[in-house]
Amino acid sequence: MTSSKPTVLVTRKLPQAVEARLDRDFVAHLNRDDHAMPKDEILAKAEGCSGLLITPAEQFTPAVIAALPRSVRILATFSVGHDHLDLQAAKAHGLTVTNTPEVLTDATADIAMLLILGAARGASWGERMVREGRWTSWSPTAPLGSDVTGKTLGIIGMGRIGQALAQRARGFDMPIHYFNRRRVPPENEFGATYHAQLADMLPLCDFLSINCASTPETRGMVNAGVIRLLPDGAIIVNSARGDIVNDDDLIDALKSGKLAAAGLDVFRNEPNIDVRFRELDNVFLLPHLGSATPNTRTAMGMRAVDNLEAFFRTGNPRDRLL
Repeated sequence: MTSSKPTVLVTRKLPQAVEARLDRDFVAHLNRDDHAMPKDEILAKAEGCSGLLITPAEQFTPAVIAALPRSVRILATFSVGHDHLDLQAAKAHGLTVTNTPEVLTDATADIAMLLILGAARGASWGERMVREGRWTSWSPTAPLGSDVTGKTLGIIGMGRIGQALAQRARGFDMPIHYFNRRRVPPENEFGATYHAQLADMLPLCDFLSINCASTPETRGMVNAGVIRLLPDGAIIVNSARGDIVNDDDLIDALKSGKLAAAGLDVFRNEPNIDVRFRELDNVFLLPHLGSATPNTRTAMGMRAVDNLEAFFRTGNPRDRLL
């Protein structure tokens, strides 16, 4: 007997509660062993499916989208960002696309604050000294990190995560400045100063935090020109998307001492990061942990399923991008 439930392909293993709901409400093709599905497998398994629940681990390029079976009507991405899928191609293919905003704000802002602290205080090299037995005595003069309390923080992108980071940074008495496409309402600024031009903010920043989306306008925007305008010894942290930063320029500045340190949770071409980052002692590296807590990942999955259910029930999902 044919099921009346929509058929959905899920490209990665999701939290147990999310998969249980998918099993209950859909004919769900789940990725039980959490292997990375190549595009050919996705296209083959998408045959007969009405929707796909995808993740940033898969690249939905124009070629992949064009090859999707016509039965597929919706792509629900398990993420806020959508730089892994081509919206223009999805629109041309007649697809609805949704994301999972709001539910990962706090977890990602926590990681942004961790990057600030970890990069400034040498968490990476400090831990390695202890683990490798190179910490032989306490010294008044070495090794030393950078102060955080009272230092000025500049935020690129004052959306939900940027605002949540500003709220946390206030606890460290950091004067806060931000650059955004437009000024946010004063009640969401948490005392931060708005700059309509990025160049006006940069000379003020002891720390620069990247919290904007990856778009054609922002990709590669943190480059040598931006770094040059920062004070000597500034620190850059990125918990947004890796392609917003020009790796060559960042690495050059870290090697030259123009930047004291960097904290990175995201990378271009991750997990195949630029190997030079691994060789630098003044970089605090994390493996894209922004939303990586059980509660947050479950909430993201439930939000994606909410969007699928709303689409198949009413045609109007809450978090529609297209």
